Amino acid sequence: MAELEGGASSSEDPSEVTDYIDELTGLSEPKGDLTFASSSTVLSMPDPIMHPMGQAIGVFLLFICLLGFLNGADFASPDSGLVRPDEFVYRLSLTAPDETATFRGVVYDDENEPLENATVHISWDDGGIWNSTETQTQADGSFEFERLDPGLTRVDIIIERDNHRDVYSNRVLLSPPAMIEPIGFTTIDFTIPSPESFAAQPCSNEADDCEIRAIDLTPEQMDHPLMDSGASSIYITIGFAFMGLALIATGFTLWAMKSGSVVILRTAASLSFFGMGHYYTACCFGIVAFLLTFAVPKRRIPMGEETPPSGQS
Repeated sequence: MAELEGGASSSEDPSEVTDYIDELTGLSEPKGDLTFASSSTVLSMPDPIMHPMGQAIGVFLLFICLLGFLNGADFASPDSGLVRPDEFVYRLSLTAPDETATFRGVVYDDENEPLENATVHISWDDGGIWNSTETQTQADGSFEFERLDPGLTRVDIIIERDNHRDVYSNRVLLSPPAMIEPIGFTTIDFTIPSPESFAAQPCSNEADDCEIRAIDLTPEQMDHPLMDSGASSIYITIGFAFMGLALIATGFTLWAMKSGSVVILRTAASLSFFGMGHYYTACCFGIVAFLLTFAVPKRRIPMGEETPPSGQS
């Protein structure tokens, strides 16, 4: 019986015997010959060399940075250039709220002594209507006006002396509020010419001697009125800020062209936008360059493949 059972078990086909691991997993081992298939997948990495389109955008950004730097140099040179401090302040005053300007100063005579009880008369055009106000100088020659409208004004300083009324006229630009300041402050000191200078002026009625003598500097101050020296300092500071931004944007651009990083190139475009440029050229071109960075193709190279140096193929 044992032999029969043994013989029967030995006569079974080994291929039909199920392995106990197959019973546990429910999977059977392959019975055919094993074959291997190759894949076309290739491991790759980002190309460290920027796409030619990105290089072209980098050159464009260098040009934009140059515009921003020239704009800053213009601001930093208040006595020359396309934009002058008075023009810059005047543009700001056009959008400033009314009654946000304070005007103060000191009136001196030709010997640099303070003038007391001199009349300081201010007038300005308010939409076709001329408004005016006046005050008297203190013992130290000082005066102060509050709640004036920022912008261009006419300042007449009137002095009674030697039976004459001498009128010294200037064109003044009142500063608007700056940054977070609610009030714009303008401080200008005036030195009145000597009585001899007034006597040398012709009378309005062509008489030899006149009661009212005037020295009017407003015609020659039409293009560049008097303004607060502090406003000029802020203007120059803004110019150096523009130049600094242009240099930083230039550094980011060169870094991006060397490293091949589109992100750094996009950052450089954002910085160049704030360089403004004359007539906002850097702003416009900066936006164009920023948008173009999103169109730069991303290139990848197979791992292990040596990348030729920049400029070689």
